Amino acid sequence: MAAKPPSFLIINVSRIGDTLLVTPAIRAVARAFPGAAITFVGHPKRCEVVRHLPFVSAVKGFTKNRAWLLGHWPAPRYDFAIVYGFDLQLVKYALRVATRVVAFRQKDAAINDRLYRAVAYPPFQSMHSAHIPLLLTQALDIESDGYHLAYQATDDERAWALSFLQQQVPAGKRPLIGLQVASFPTKAYRDWPVGHFAVLCEKILNAYPQAHFILLGGKEEAAKIRQLEQRMGDHVTVVAGKLSLRQTTALMQQLGLYVGVDTGPTHLAGAIGVPMVALYHCYSPGRILAPLDRDKLQVVEHPALDAGGTIQSEMAEISVERVWLAVQALLKTP
Repeated sequence: MAAKPPSFLIINVSRIGDTLLVTPAIRAVARAFPGAAITFVGHPKRCEVVRHLPFVSAVKGFTKNRAWLLGHWPAPRYDFAIVYGFDLQLVKYALRVATRVVAFRQKDAAINDRLYRAVAYPPFQSMHSAHIPLLLTQALDIESDGYHLAYQATDDERAWALSFLQQQVPAGKRPLIGLQVASFPTKAYRDWPVGHFAVLCEKILNAYPQAHFILLGGKEEAAKIRQLEQRMGDHVTVVAGKLSLRQTTALMQQLGLYVGVDTGPTHLAGAIGVPMVALYHCYSPGRILAPLDRDKLQVVEHPALDAGGTIQSEMAEISVERVWLAVQALLKTP
């Protein structure tokens, strides 16, 4: 009689991009242990990106502030727990509910002594961001199953997206181009100027008069969205701040092209395989953040990447012409 595969708890309470970045590691676990029950715990507002993956058994959302409350009474036991990040309460929670816990080396020596595997975190920007999560699975002798980020839409979500576009976008408007004009506020140095986006849109319309732009994002970038909407008029449909995370992603799957700065939706675009142009700051370069194992991708690096650029370098230094060339390369590809 075959042995029952081990159960896994994978904890990663983080932003959208960092949540997606662990999906190759989860997939590697599932491939190494067919039939294993894998439970994913993430931030309540971001764990939705992992829901419906065929190799994940359950998805739960909670914050590090709740972790100290959990696991003190009889709870599901896991054979292994893999914990990403350095939130001590999350590691302690894993130690309460799993037999063997793997995590990056913490600042608390006593906690490290209790870990089944304590893995050294790589130096800053010494490794691609998609490779780092796999260090923990490799500590369990689990081989990689590729670096492509994983996301799974449902049939209902796809049907909703098609219906939404039929209602919101004038008939015949193609290609549909999604724009993500800003990162989150604490990473505003990654933002390409709205004026540059507007000039890019005008170039696209000159070449593709029936093109239509979908303005993506959240409520934080509302002011920048309004600027672009006022300039482009009825050539845009604004969905920023109006849709759920999964609705936004379903809509993105219907795009002919995505153009965006380095932020959560750009990681989502990388996961779903939509043709994409991604713009990166020299302090957070594409060579360590851009999607891997996928085609139809144009990475636009900051010109100061290897020329002494700093966090103060402005994204305006990326010219519209450089991005336009990248856009053309994808729009001309069948």
